[in-house]
Amino acid sequence: MRLHLICLSLLILPLTACLRDETISAYAPGLWVLERQNGNPADTGVTLEIVQRGQISGHAQCNGYNAAQFAPYPWIDLGEIETTGLTCPVLESEMTYLALLASMTLAEGSGPILILTNDAGETLEYVAYQP
Repeated sequence: MRLHLICLSLLILPLTACLRDETISAYAPGLWVLERQNGNPADTGVTLEIVQRGQISGHAQCNGYNAAQFAPYPWIDLGEIETTGLTCPVLESEMTYLALLASMTLAEGSGPILILTNDAGETLEYVAYQP
């Protein structure tokens, strides 16, 4: 009986490692406010929320958005970004932000700063939300 328990434990132990969250949601959780886009000051009110494993969401200039994200940290690989579909005067700016967000491939979280970069060297810099 004791041998069976040991064997069972050896089978289950590797499976628990598979359940651990290794995505950005484990390393940089929270609500982030966009501060700089490619080094330039960003539009106010743009957010990125990372709270649920495998999912990001936020609010762009006009619409709320969300996307799947399962790449292990420090990589980021967003699925199709879905938005709420509203129109507004700054929709072009929002589309630029969302296209840039979709192109991001690497995430670096350090304290209250989160920087996303892509292979072209473009960046999105966020700061942790402070209520």
